[in-house]
Amino acid sequence: MPTEKELIDERIKKMQEFQKLGINPYPYKYSPTHTARQILEMYKEIPIEQSKDKVCVAGRIASIRRMGKITFCHIRDHTDKIQLFLKEETLGKDYDNLKLWDIGDWVGAEGVVFKTKTGEVSVLVSKPEMLCKSLRPFPEKWHGLKDVEIRYRQRYLDLIMNPEVREVFRKRTKIIDTIRSVLNSRGFIEVETPVLQPIYGGAAAKPFKTHLNTLNQDVFLRIASELYLKKLIVGGLDRVYEIGKNYRNEDIDRSHNPEFTLIELYQAYADFKDMMELTEDLYVAAAMAIHGSTKFQYQGNEIDVKKPWKVYKMADAIKELGGVDVEALDDKSLLAKVPRRELLPPKPTRGIIIQALFEQLCEEKLIQPTFITHHPIETTPLCKPCRDGHKGLVERFEPFIAGMEIANAYSELNDPIMQRKLLEDQAKSGSEWGNVVDEDFIQAIEYGMPPTGGVGIGIDRMIMILTNAASIRDVLFFPFMKV
Repeated sequence: MPTEKELIDERIKKMQEFQKLGINPYPYKYSPTHTARQILEMYKEIPIEQSKDKVCVAGRIASIRRMGKITFCHIRDHTDKIQLFLKEETLGKDYDNLKLWDIGDWVGAEGVVFKTKTGEVSVLVSKPEMLCKSLRPFPEKWHGLKDVEIRYRQRYLDLIMNPEVREVFRKRTKIIDTIRSVLNSRGFIEVETPVLQPIYGGAAAKPFKTHLNTLNQDVFLRIASELYLKKLIVGGLDRVYEIGKNYRNEDIDRSHNPEFTLIELYQAYADFKDMMELTEDLYVAAAMAIHGSTKFQYQGNEIDVKKPWKVYKMADAIKELGGVDVEALDDKSLLAKVPRRELLPPKPTRGIIIQALFEQLCEEKLIQPTFITHHPIETTPLCKPCRDGHKGLVERFEPFIAGMEIANAYSELNDPIMQRKLLEDQAKSGSEWGNVVDEDFIQAIEYGMPPTGGVGIGIDRMIMILTNAASIRDVLFFPFMKV
């Protein structure tokens, strides 16, 4: 069996042979008139004999069979695969050039459409053209390759050989387009905020730090766009959203990537209950766009995102799903119930212990869409206290599907005095994961921010769930990989 180097050398010789013939194996342009799918659809009803319609199609050679004076090959474009039928009788001396074609080459073909005796829609080629001579052969038995590490590192090969992977990313685009359409129809405007920020904030997360040489100043890749978007609410833009990359120097696992896509949106005169309804609406619209139904399969479970979703207060969820009545226990007894106490900070508050109990005992059990409300105030300094008499809790929700948190939302805190105190308290805790005091943000809300509801929805996790992807890496073109 030839080595990879020998196969590459052979292809280089074929490329040079094209050049000797005066043929540029890397031409500048080609103008297809139809895609493969258009041809297959338009001519699926034609009889076996050829039509009189001339088409130009282009794509990468997926297979090739040479049978003396006849050659069959399939090419694949971004829509589908179609067969080319090439005859020496039709092509004359150009037929000899087909011996220089290899699987992986990009070619163009002009000809008429016909059906073979087996009923396959094909193109009888009258004018073939080399568009890009491929120099590197595909890996042996790529179709059967199970090494996901290679698939993620060489996504271009994954996309070439596995059409179902390309379909996931087409659906990704459709989901994001659907989200934009829903929000735009409701009067939201899409905005952009800085990715490089002098102060990070808007989430409890560890940032990436870099240095701006021109100003000799440390800056951070954003962990959230929240504070900037709220400044726009202060400025009178009542409904804003941003779809963009955030960066958190944290875990890499099946649901986390250091670089991820998030939509954050803020609506003046709304609260967290309005954000619940909007979150439901976005998931319903996306599911309908992809599946034509609110029901779909995810990793062996049938999920239904139909409204209304179930709502649990965090303490009630811990009691029902985790078997711990947090309201009946003191702090020491609660701490003893935490399975993995090593994940807690050295001196956890009661609220942090309750949050840990929920995360460790309940999250993975939340398969159907469920909102978890009434979070401890220690979990965020950016949210209004509960108005219903629950002391020490805030009007925050996190929804879960298939055991994954999919969003985070608040009735946004707009009391500047309380906001300063909560940010300062968290900063004093010394945690590198907490929010810091952003004086410009506090100054902005001192000018006055109207009652506001806000939500951040993880786009990658939404796409995972809607496309039945087991890992976040399956819905990112280029997930982060260790060098």
